[in-house]
Amino acid sequence: MADLRKYWVGFNLVKGIGGVRLRTLIEAFNGDLEAAWWAAPQDLLAAGMSKRLTANLVELRAAVSLDQIWDSIQARGIQVLTWEDEGYPRRLREVDYAPPVLYVRGELCPEDDWAVAVVGTRRVTAYGRQVTEQLAQALASNGVTVVSGLARGVDGIAHRAALEAGGRTLAVLGCGVDRVYPPEHRQLAEAIGQSGALLSDYPMGTPPEARNFPPRNRIIAGLTLATVVVEAGERSGALITAEFAAEQGREVFAVPGSILAPQSRGPNRLIQQGAHPLLRAEDILETLELTLIAEHRQARRSLPADATEARLFEILGPEPMHVDEIRARADLPIETVTAALTMMELKGMVRQAGGMRYYAVGESGASYETQD
Repeated sequence: MADLRKYWVGFNLVKGIGGVRLRTLIEAFNGDLEAAWWAAPQDLLAAGMSKRLTANLVELRAAVSLDQIWDSIQARGIQVLTWEDEGYPRRLREVDYAPPVLYVRGELCPEDDWAVAVVGTRRVTAYGRQVTEQLAQALASNGVTVVSGLARGVDGIAHRAALEAGGRTLAVLGCGVDRVYPPEHRQLAEAIGQSGALLSDYPMGTPPEARNFPPRNRIIAGLTLATVVVEAGERSGALITAEFAAEQGREVFAVPGSILAPQSRGPNRLIQQGAHPLLRAEDILETLELTLIAEHRQARRSLPADATEARLFEILGPEPMHVDEIRARADLPIETVTAALTMMELKGMVRQAGGMRYYAVGESGASYETQD
């Protein structure tokens, strides 16, 4: 799979080729991105590429080595997820213009399906700070993943509060995941990578340019069940995130504030336009029917359902193991092993480390009796 992913990364580097054009190429070349990457200019033009984009691709592929780029990504411990990967976030896959490629530092989990975005101004007030801390801590304590953009102000406060509550948090960046912006959030970014993930659809090395941030807000909204705007001016990027959430059919909450405070003009306007006024964290849990999330998570971590799952769980440990080695040790058909691993991953019993390598969640070698 790694050899195929490097071509996704290659097209991600070509200026002007986004999801729509990449999907056109995939269809034109019958799903073979390697063939599309090395195609002759006339074949690219026949596939619907403009002369400018064709020239961009030809110039780039002559200037870069995809093997070297892929090796650099792997050396940094960064995952690459594409539309074709099972690990690609399910909720993000559902939205229009979902990014073809995601770069991930850290780990995405099935539990991240239950996620809420908490966003707002960089110039947060004492009121906004208090509300953000209480909200993020309450969400994290109830098993909800907190998603934000690692920016100064509300974003950084939300990430820290979720971590302090022992929960998960995801940060979506407007630059490559090998960079941190703002630089004073470097330690915060490291902590997020340990208890969640840093994500971006921008290639490695991409600087944090201003034009990158509005598009990344679409990903923040797409990853989540709902977006909460704590404080925001009337032209804030947080309102762009809320707009994307509404377009995607997701819920929008806004924290009401003083009509005299500039930071409350954005949330107050959202409420006027139909957003849910957020008065307490329970409002989110009840509206999204997340009050039973603990029960949902427990169901995913249920005991092995049969002898196959029990055998695989016994074989797996904390270190990732390739599916071929798992199959050999279990002495089972590969299709039986892969089907069981897929179900166990959904339950949260195992996780995939990339490259068809799996590891157990919890103590290895545990003894279970199979269910009737």
